[in-house]
Amino acid sequence: MVKRLIINIYQKLDTKMSTTEKKPFALYVLVFLLFFQAVSALYGGISLVFDPSGALLKMGPEMLGNTPFNSFLIPGLILGLLFGIVPLLLIYPLLAQPHWRWTRKLNIYKNRYWAWTVSLYVGLGLIIWNGVQVAMIGGGTGIQIFYGAIGLLIVIFTLWPSMMKYFRRSKWKKVYNDDQATDN
Repeated sequence: MVKRLIINIYQKLDTKMSTTEKKPFALYVLVFLLFFQAVSALYGGISLVFDPSGALLKMGPEMLGNTPFNSFLIPGLILGLLFGIVPLLLIYPLLAQPHWRWTRKLNIYKNRYWAWTVSLYVGLGLIIWNGVQVAMIGGGTGIQIFYGAIGLLIVIFTLWPSMMKYFRRSKWKKVYNDDQATDN
């Protein structure tokens, strides 16, 4: 109900938004994964920022032995911002597909909607983040494997064929062509 209300309000503000095509089921799975990742990372990131010793999360300083960090402050900031706030902020654009011109700079896949691309970045980043943790900690724990798998699932559902079709940029071709005409 709230989602429908937000979409209705946005449609009145921006008539260029496309809502005629049915959203694929994979989109809702991706949104769930991003939300779960965001909440988890915000909890972990905030905990590490408030207690950089790691004791709040039962993490000892020995875990930092092979890393360039003296405390968990910087990893907590990275975790909270990159893997907490970014996925949380992606949920609305993935569902409502607003047209924000500034977002084109974030998109290396010019034939896809920008939020699709950023969700791919989040999944790949999560895999890399957890892989580096395993390499630095020396074997890692189940939590790195679990969140690495979440990253892999984010990548899989972002690249799902119905998602690739749904987020193709040709749906917004007129909108982007109009923008390019006004940019010149």
